[in-house]
Amino acid sequence: MISDRPNGLDQKLSSYTRARSWNIALPATSSITQRVRRQRLISKVTSLFKGIKRRIRRVIFSKSAKKITFSLGALISFSSCYAESIILQSSTSTKNSGFYDYILPMIEEDTGIKVNVVAVGTGQAIKNAERCDGDVLLVHAKAAEKKFVSNGYGLERFDLMFNDFVIVGPSGDPANVTGSKDALEALKSIASQQTPFASRGDNSGTHKAEKKLWKISGIDPGEASGIWYLETGSGMGSTLNIAVGKGAYVLSDRATWIKFANKQDFKIHVQGDERLFNQYGIILINPTKCPDVNFKAGQTFLRWLLSDRGQSAIASYRFGGSQLFFPNAK
Repeated sequence: MISDRPNGLDQKLSSYTRARSWNIALPATSSITQRVRRQRLISKVTSLFKGIKRRIRRVIFSKSAKKITFSLGALISFSSCYAESIILQSSTSTKNSGFYDYILPMIEEDTGIKVNVVAVGTGQAIKNAERCDGDVLLVHAKAAEKKFVSNGYGLERFDLMFNDFVIVGPSGDPANVTGSKDALEALKSIASQQTPFASRGDNSGTHKAEKKLWKISGIDPGEASGIWYLETGSGMGSTLNIAVGKGAYVLSDRATWIKFANKQDFKIHVQGDERLFNQYGIILINPTKCPDVNFKAGQTFLRWLLSDRGQSAIASYRFGGSQLFFPNAK
């Protein structure tokens, strides 16, 4: 059972009506979006044929009518695999942590909605959503998310869950930062000793958080790019692998680090700083900006995650005895 929507969602949704026109020029979309939209079209055609089939059954039960019914039945059977579906533009951390493998089957079982995840950095996910490439956005860069909504691309942003960032590195700890709860002092020590540091460098939520920490510390690591500051331009998993290979420190979300299989001698050195808080938000893409979004299914998906059932499921996700995300929908 899905509980009522959070306060404010009904009011926000009621102010929007879905645009319907066959003559709207839509932005270029990804192959996964095109595939899902084809599936939706097949579903609509299937529904039409089901109606025709019912009418035929009412008219006559002659041999010819039975043949028609059989043919329509075959078409319906063929297309029944195309269930209601949505495209979720997402950060890589929620995918790398195994969160979607855990929770999406529950959502599909409860709602019948299949979720197709496009896992990229938060910055790229937001750009994709601005191009109408998706139905729902789930990322972790609150300022960018609020801007996405204020620019009219999203209906409303909701807190969904949180965890934190950690600074990991080789067990030898060449920058001598082990046990520190001050992320800024740790970064200053890494920079002053020019110890290798791997950055995602991809405008993801994690990269945005890292850049903010460097800025507050008064250090511009870009000046040392390619020297001790290594910009990978990759997702969290790939960046962790590069860090391990180079013996470099790296900022990671805790969930991805816990699930990461190639730790070797790496461990967490810095944690517990309130500036390492990592909030995830969820946003429905605005159907007035993007008329082709699956608004109804996206709304059901969002409601499930924000409901008591969804929040309880988030809290129950564990790996190696550790809770990876903490629900905090309001």
